[in-house]
Amino acid sequence: MAEKATIARPYAKAAFDHAREQGGAATYGRWSDLLGVAAAVAADPAVEPLLGNPKVLPAQLVELIAGVAAGRGLQLDGPGRNFLGVLAQNRRLQLLPEIALQFERLRAEVENAVDVEIVSALPVESAQRAALVDALEKRFGKQVRLREIIDASLVGGALVRAGDLVIDGTLKGRLERLALQMSQQ
Repeated sequence: MAEKATIARPYAKAAFDHAREQGGAATYGRWSDLLGVAAAVAADPAVEPLLGNPKVLPAQLVELIAGVAAGRGLQLDGPGRNFLGVLAQNRRLQLLPEIALQFERLRAEVENAVDVEIVSALPVESAQRAALVDALEKRFGKQVRLREIIDASLVGGALVRAGDLVIDGTLKGRLERLALQMSQQ
């Protein structure tokens, strides 16, 4: 995993530096959207075999991603298309999920924000969401950008991830810890 991160880092930094040079905050959002869509395409199990197939031309892979992006209302501009072209030429499109992740980390750092993911069995009520955001903003001293994910397999409670911080308050997690404790006795 560390190798992917190491290889992806210069690409993420290049995309970020370009976004900063072209307009900063306004451009960060467009690049985030582009990288998010491209990462989703690259991670799709139906697409993965195409990424390493020497019979599939790099330009075809870029067009595939551009087509999916267009279907989601995103038009690939010249720099975005060139960026994907470089990745495709170097057979690095499979790194897009890691590149997108590193881009978002760079963006959060510049915007003095922290991305927080809350995974819960049910949607979080607005009062709970506000209290969580307030507590995390106090803890980190940064603006919190909250992303919610629903996972019914958690049964109850929530899992909060913010960078290296993981708070597992799920019922599933508690049951797993209890089972581990019982098996050690």
